[in-house]
Amino acid sequence: MQALSSLSQQQAAKIRFVLSDIDDTITTEGRMTSRAYYALEQLSAAGIVVIPITGRPAGWCDHIARMWPVFAVVGENGAFYMRYDHTAKKMITHHFADSAQRQINRQKLNELSAQILRAVPGCGLASDQNYREADLAIDFCEDVPPLNESEVQRIVNMFKQVGAQAKVSSIHVNGWFGDYDKLSMTKTLFARECGLNLQDQLETALFIGDSPNDEPMFEFFNFSVGVANIQGQLHRLKHPPKFVTPSRGGEGFVEMVEYLLQARGEDGDVRTRAQAQCARQGSSPR
Repeated sequence: MQALSSLSQQQAAKIRFVLSDIDDTITTEGRMTSRAYYALEQLSAAGIVVIPITGRPAGWCDHIARMWPVFAVVGENGAFYMRYDHTAKKMITHHFADSAQRQINRQKLNELSAQILRAVPGCGLASDQNYREADLAIDFCEDVPPLNESEVQRIVNMFKQVGAQAKVSSIHVNGWFGDYDKLSMTKTLFARECGLNLQDQLETALFIGDSPNDEPMFEFFNFSVGVANIQGQLHRLKHPPKFVTPSRGGEGFVEMVEYLLQARGEDGDVRTRAQAQCARQGSSPR
């Protein structure tokens, strides 16, 4: 990984899309700071399209799509995206699986949940599990005392033994049935809502994250950034981010935003072509 400052000013000035994990990337110790939220506002005001790419549940994502200064949000590690059309006052949601398949998957995950909770003492259901549509989130350090590495790996193995996907975030092990991840749904979002091939945006898009469930994004993007706490996750990554911020969590996110806006100079508040390209049915990123 190179220091964020290794990203040239010329490259940084071309960024028109910022895709970001939320937990321990925009947030710090489980909280959204005023500086981090203001950084989101600054990106939006500069005409940069902002899309959170998170493992958090559908219930949270509905709020984020409506209330945050973002164009859309990918949730539950790629199970769906949500985009709120502020002109039509309508939530646009696209799922990887149809309703019938999601019901089948939920039953299997409910059965697996009981098995994991019995087999791994100290873990728990994530406090936001009730708001999830497609995955099972097992808490190993958010609201329970931290589990050791072998216990976290045991949870991962139990998902994989029944043919489920399993990804470790900074706080949860997320498991689901279906061949998708954060990257695949991000590609779908760009195609359906922006009319763009994400592969063609590698010189204009940046991703920032902090944990193993961000690895597909780290590998895919030319400009992938880790906040400094990514250092504690490197043993779980085959593909680390290309760049790293000086600071952890939300403060690292702020550093990245400041770096991009400084590279854009006094023209940072100009509406960009990215917003025109993402406009659809009378709605555009705020």
